[in-house]
Amino acid sequence: MTQSSEAADYDPFEEFDRAQGAGRVRDPYPQWAALRRRGPVCETDARDLVQASKADGPVNDITPEGLRVFATLSYDAVSQVFRDGRTFSSSGYAQSMGVVMGRSILQMDAPEHSRYRDLIQRSFTRRSLARWESELISPQVGAYIDRFAGRGRADLVKEFTFPFPVTVIAHMMDLPEEDHDRFHRWVVEITSFGFARERAMEASGRVAEYLEPIVEERRRNPGPDLISTLAEAELDGQRLTNEEIFAFLRLLGPAGAETTYRSLSNLLFGLLTNPAQLRALQADRGLVQAAIEEGLRWEPPITGFMRIATRDTEVCGVPIQAGAVVRTLVGSANRDETRWEKPERFDIFRPPKPHLAFALGPHRCLGMHLAMAEMRIGLNALLDRLPHLRLDPQAHDVHITGEIFRAPRSLPVLFDAESPI
Repeated sequence: MTQSSEAADYDPFEEFDRAQGAGRVRDPYPQWAALRRRGPVCETDARDLVQASKADGPVNDITPEGLRVFATLSYDAVSQVFRDGRTFSSSGYAQSMGVVMGRSILQMDAPEHSRYRDLIQRSFTRRSLARWESELISPQVGAYIDRFAGRGRADLVKEFTFPFPVTVIAHMMDLPEEDHDRFHRWVVEITSFGFARERAMEASGRVAEYLEPIVEERRRNPGPDLISTLAEAELDGQRLTNEEIFAFLRLLGPAGAETTYRSLSNLLFGLLTNPAQLRALQADRGLVQAAIEEGLRWEPPITGFMRIATRDTEVCGVPIQAGAVVRTLVGSANRDETRWEKPERFDIFRPPKPHLAFALGPHRCLGMHLAMAEMRIGLNALLDRLPHLRLDPQAHDVHITGEIFRAPRSLPVLFDAESPI
């Protein structure tokens, strides 16, 4: 991935991927399937999660000795945990990502979470999304494709799916274009708190220092951008503080950019490795939504989240003790064979059924409609402008990798070059 001018010998994108198992964990699904066959919930050794869960929850900062950890594996088990925010708290994130991001909706429970979510959701209205689609997403998608459409070959990860979503987020915030790369770098470094704490804390401070004059200016002279909307928003008669705005934007950067980049990359891999389905999609764009949903089911961008049990309870009949960590394995739930036939297969012709890629319940992904719009516009643009799109037959061992955050590290493709105008 592209490095910024800051500490050019250190690539935070590469380090983050490596910490999430990229290049080390190729396919966690057979192990999850074996566990799922034993039951919808299983207790696991916390020591096994410390390494695997560096970015997805509170295990990082809890001594494993004496800690009880349960993995929810089936669709019904994961759904039950997601829907019951009172019994299964998100507050554990305060011990991990909250330390570096600040207090955000990621770690809040009801009723606080509901109030803040309702306020922030005003920035993601249908009207705003329609404007972003026409004014931001489509132009950015087109600009990135312009750079390689005449070449006849490209790496769709490095040249397209990785850079364009964060550019969209930065434009939504109306940040100067020359600052986009370093903002992206900072938010990835913040997310790397589990294995690079000092660097993450430094990046968090840099984001606040960078954003403070921008937020103050938007308070005085608001515009149609996301920061202005947050600066003008009121909660219980009070405006959001600068720190509350910083916390949300520290969360939005990686959440918005990483989710779309990985989701679209995984979808493209599924299509490129199933050429008959890709050809069907090229011939019938009515299949685009089904393809997007199948890509999200088959390879969600984030395979697991964490919750803390607030009381003694049960999940699918399995006792869970108060204080236990509950790991919701979305990747496993989305391949539950009791819900989907041959779930390990990528198949855009499946009968539609809801999946859990964007979670459920109170913490369902706030930006899911933005991510879906970016995937739809990006996919259609690639199909429109890159005829006979296919994997480069000379590419060696292209595959999806990682455990918590999954995506292909590259997608070398060939296509019919676009003629210059």
